[in-house]
Amino acid sequence: MEDLIENLYNLDNTIAYSCLKELEKISYSSNEVYKYFDKFVEMLDNKNSYIRTRGIVLISSSAKWDIDNKINLIIDKFLEHIEDEKPITARQCIKSLENIIKCKKELIPIIKERLLKVNYLKYEDSMQSLIFKDVEKILDLIK
Repeated sequence: MEDLIENLYNLDNTIAYSCLKELEKISYSSNEVYKYFDKFVEMLDNKNSYIRTRGIVLISSSAKWDIDNKINLIIDKFLEHIEDEKPITARQCIKSLENIIKCKKELIPIIKERLLKVNYLKYEDSMQSLIFKDVEKILDLIK
């Protein structure tokens, strides 16, 4: 497990992505990954957007194990990435909300409020409609 976590920072994105997928798979059937939650939160501040995205995905996949309500404590920081400087990271953050709203119903009002304020114009034209559709999908799930 330690190697998988450490390799999330690997400069070889193929290796890092493979570790992400393995950790994500583990987290759907076990709470083993949740033990590293604080490391995933640290990843949200990384200058590398790939690393931020990995943190986002693993926080989201840990939602069902979040008996300590750690997501509740960092939800504002997490939601900042809905408008991440990198549109791909923003899209991954928005998509990851599906798992959070399934497991953390009490966060739905905060998530909804934040989604309704997304500034699509900060992204290039080609990404605006994609992000809009991602937001609409999550808002439809909330209704």
